Amino acid sequence: MPTRMMKAIRLHEFGGPEVLRHEEVAVPEPASGEVLVRVRAVGLNPPDWYVREGMPGVPPEFRPPFDLPLIPGTDVSGVVEAVAADVPGFTAGDEVMGMLRFPGLTQSGAYAEYVTAPAADLAPKPAAVDHTHAAALPMSGLTAWQYLIDVGHDHPSPFQEARHRPVALGGDTTVLVNGAGGGVGHLALQLAKWKGAHVIAVASGAHETFLHGLGADEYIDYTEQRPEDVVRDVDLVLDAVGGPRSRRFLPALKRGGALYPVYFGEFDDEENARLGVTVSGTQVRANGAQLAELGRLMEAGTIRVAVDSAFALADARAAHERAARGHIQGKIVLTVP
Repeated sequence: MPTRMMKAIRLHEFGGPEVLRHEEVAVPEPASGEVLVRVRAVGLNPPDWYVREGMPGVPPEFRPPFDLPLIPGTDVSGVVEAVAADVPGFTAGDEVMGMLRFPGLTQSGAYAEYVTAPAADLAPKPAAVDHTHAAALPMSGLTAWQYLIDVGHDHPSPFQEARHRPVALGGDTTVLVNGAGGGVGHLALQLAKWKGAHVIAVASGAHETFLHGLGADEYIDYTEQRPEDVVRDVDLVLDAVGGPRSRRFLPALKRGGALYPVYFGEFDDEENARLGVTVSGTQVRANGAQLAELGRLMEAGTIRVAVDSAFALADARAAHERAARGHIQGKIVLTVP
């Protein structure tokens, strides 16, 4: 029987967007516990470009294994094509979405016409949501959910010993979301509002109307004023930008407050103790059950995913170039005909 072939984006070397090649490769076969998905759309995420570059700034002990050539991508929406014999709950023709194998395998072959997926990583695609918007949900939505609502696993974070425990959100809670216009940020804003919190959104001026439309109670344009200079007594800062400068938000917190940097930075435990605040994070992990919960919120219109731009699979290079320009509103998506 001849080998089935498909189009995919592959890396043969590390570098800029120009190393992304549109090639013909064999369609993968689902192993035990897996399904084969006919991909209709792919959500782009920062790990995609980190891997494309070879993760130059990541210490070896935190760098997951990956070998070249590889097909990038973890987030998909598509249609079940085939199901392994030991997989219940899915049949050919089901529309599904998922974040595949993350973080155990940072790139799971999503930039392709077909991909194999662990059944546990998949959730039903909401019928009222198209594949483009469904593919934009998984990693960003699960990150926001596991930071703010429920971790859903007991795997240790590579950045801290203590297990991350989300604070209870309600009508008496004030949450500041930094980077509120991006993939994680705009979903975190909506989840905090769903729980009744008062939300302060921080982003550049171009996102103001967009974020008020998502429910932001207050807005700070960081190009005009520094949020850490004007905000005090916040219960929680979700810093979707994170990194080395995340520490600057500590003065904005009340005693007993918490700072959640999505990309962990450098903090001083003694300073945190003196201020009476908690700094905590977690490593987002694939979770089909949590993704199904997010899907139900999308179906009900409680949350929505914004798509910054969409590119054909063959134009993955242009999509990565768009990501490099920054100031993304929501998510970038690849569509697969």
